[in-house]
Amino acid sequence: MTALIQTIDTPDGAFTLLVDSAQRVLASGWTADHDSILTRLAERMRPADIREGETDAAAAVHAYYDGDLAAIDTVPVSQFGTEMQQTGWSALRSITPGEPLTYTTFAAGLGNPRAVRAAASICARNAPALFVPCHRVLRSDGSLGGFAWGLPVKESLLAREAAA
Repeated sequence: MTALIQTIDTPDGAFTLLVDSAQRVLASGWTADHDSILTRLAERMRPADIREGETDAAAAVHAYYDGDLAAIDTVPVSQFGTEMQQTGWSALRSITPGEPLTYTTFAAGLGNPRAVRAAASICARNAPALFVPCHRVLRSDGSLGGFAWGLPVKESLLAREAAA
């Protein structure tokens, strides 16, 4: 599979997108380091051929940062994982901007409110950050918890969404 990789500037810093030949986002995040994006994917799922180029998803990222928070909702993604991970990633896409959930509420939505660690693991293994908005899940006490791209980025995204 040939993939495209593109880095764009955002108010939260460099943002890199990796998309497949159908323009589905495989991985993305707030870095200019291409290797950091590739390592978000299991080695067997990494594209064999990657070249720099324009991605369709970049326009949605710009629109999101310009205030159209729904712009990321229709961007196609492609993720490989267990049935529970797939269910979780799909559920993350339905969280309303500005209305974050706790890991406990997220786990309950997946059918097991005690599976908080599993819910957190689903977020941690989310490769197409922003498009599958794992940043919208918080600790039970309302604190930020973790985020692969750093807590300042998570805080900025949540503040942007709360203000809209």
